Amino acid sequence: MDISVFGFPECTESSTRLAEALSVPFSEVAVRRFPDGESLVRVTDVTPTAILYRSLDNPNAKLIELLLAASALRENGAGKVILVAPYLSYMRQDIAFHPGEAVSQRVIGALLAQHFDAVVTMDPHLHRIHDLGEVMPGIAAFSLSAAPALSAALEGSEETILVGPDSESRQWVEAIAAPLGLDVLVGEKERHGDRNVSISIPGIERAAGRKAILVDDVIASGATLVEAAHLLRQAGASGVEALATHCLAQPDDLARMEAAGITRIRSTDSVAGPTASIPTASLLADAIRTEGLIA
Repeated sequence: MDISVFGFPECTESSTRLAEALSVPFSEVAVRRFPDGESLVRVTDVTPTAILYRSLDNPNAKLIELLLAASALRENGAGKVILVAPYLSYMRQDIAFHPGEAVSQRVIGALLAQHFDAVVTMDPHLHRIHDLGEVMPGIAAFSLSAAPALSAALEGSEETILVGPDSESRQWVEAIAAPLGLDVLVGEKERHGDRNVSISIPGIERAAGRKAILVDDVIASGATLVEAAHLLRQAGASGVEALATHCLAQPDDLARMEAAGITRIRSTDSVAGPTASIPTASLLADAIRTEGLIA
């Protein structure tokens, strides 16, 4: 076999599913961490084309181990190394908002471009730049939408309304709603801090007596969803749920969302955790084949 998927221990399940969807072998990357914080990375059964799978939530330590693994794969016979990072970190900051700030998107994009022949990710949190190829010059860089997987996880019903909490969520909520013919609301947000936001939802009266599903690309602290849930409850929604591509929320964040009346939170398996109930292996595998990354 000329192609294998290599995955790190914390994402063995999702990377194994990708290998199965591609009908190629899977091999786990062995990681040992020394008391001083350094990592030792080992790969085995290296093939000419290596697909290295790792989501980059909590990215700082993961990035170092990822680069070590890419180097080990090349040194042991891989001529082509493809990174599949369902969640790709450091994409938010594409300009220096204040003097002296590093533009993290540019730095991390260039770093990955130096070590991989191609990068595949889902719904990266981009703002002013919409083509991932601009972030990673010189390599094949593909961003796919998780909307088909999220839409497939829903059931179409006139009693359901999808709600995007802010203007940036419009593209996801409309793409998910369209195949099912669901009604859509999109809010307007003003951010005062990482966990301090105020929002309004034009047309919110249409949520009265209906199940409202909040839709976003990333759930971080959940502050925006908490505020939106309060508004939807006040408007008479019969229930409030949440649906996202990536859920980074910590246990305390999830508890706050539950306390705000969000009865169910579902996300893709891009980031492991209690909400990660929607598999994306077939979506990723189709993209890898369609883009000609493997023969």
